[in-house]
Amino acid sequence: MDRPRRDATVRVRMSDSGHTTQVHSLLQDFSLEMTGKDVDALREAAPAIPQGTRINVTFLGNEDLQMRVAAARAVKELGFTPVPHISARRLRSETELLRFLEELARVDAVRHLFAVGGDPAEPMGPYSSAREMLASELFDDYEVDEIAVAGYAEGHPEIADDLLARELKSKLELLAEREFQTVIITQFGFDTDPIARWLSELEALGISVPVRIGVPGPAGIKRLLGYARRFGVASSTGIVKKYGFSLANLMGSAGPDNFLHNLAAETAATQYSGNVGVHFYTFGGVAQTAEWIRDFLRQL
Repeated sequence: MDRPRRDATVRVRMSDSGHTTQVHSLLQDFSLEMTGKDVDALREAAPAIPQGTRINVTFLGNEDLQMRVAAARAVKELGFTPVPHISARRLRSETELLRFLEELARVDAVRHLFAVGGDPAEPMGPYSSAREMLASELFDDYEVDEIAVAGYAEGHPEIADDLLARELKSKLELLAEREFQTVIITQFGFDTDPIARWLSELEALGISVPVRIGVPGPAGIKRLLGYARRFGVASSTGIVKKYGFSLANLMGSAGPDNFLHNLAAETAATQYSGNVGVHFYTFGGVAQTAEWIRDFLRQL
C-alpha cells in the first residue's frame, strides 16, 4: 500500500487555494488535550479557543477522580466539549469505573469519552485492554453519545501491527453494534508519510470513521524529543528535519507548521473516505497551543 514519496519541501510550498482549503478543513474542528492540573491554563486560553471545541482530559496515574472530574466540569462551564479519558489498565475495579461514569454524568461530561488501554505493564484491576472495558454494559446506562479509541499510525513499540489492526477493527465493530458514535484519535508523530500509509490501510480494512491525527503543539525541541522517546515515537534525524527543526539546536522551539501543510497534502492524496481532523497534544502549554492555532489560521 506504500505510495511514492514526495519531497517534503515541495509539499510545504503548495500554496494554491485548494491546499489552503485543505489545511483549513483539517483545523476546522480541532481538539486539544489537557491534564487535571491545567484548569487555570485552560481558563487563560479560553478566549483563543472556539466555543464547543473538544477538550480531552487525560487519565494520569498521579491524578485522582476528583481532579479529573473537576477538570471535565471546568471544560463544560467554559463552553467547550469535555472528552474525559478512561484508562482501562489503571482501573482497580468495575466499581471504580461505575463511580467515574456517575461523577462525569453528574457534571454533564459523559457524552463524549476516550477509551484507552493505558500505560501500566500489568493491569491494576479487571480490564487488560480498552476492548475488555468497552464490553462492559455500564456504558449503556449513561447518556454516552460517542466513544473515541486510540490509533497508532506509526505502530506501537510493544504490539504487532496486525494485532493493532484487529483490535482497532474489533473495538469499532463492538461500539457500532452498541450504537455509539466513534472516532479514532492517534498518537502524535513528526512524519506524515506513515500517517498517509496508515489511512490507506484503514480504508482497505473497510474502516471509514472520523480520524483525529495527533499533532504536537508548539514546544521546545528538547521537550518534544523527550515526549517522543517516552511514547515510542520515531524521531530520527531525517524525520525531525522534515518536521522543521534541527537536532543541532536543542535549545530552540518548533511548531507544527510544516507538519500540518504536509498532512493536508497527504490526506488529500489518500482519498480516505472518513473525515480527517487533528488533535493537539499540548504538553502543558494549553494557552500557547491555542494561540498558536489561532495565529496559524490567520496567516493562511
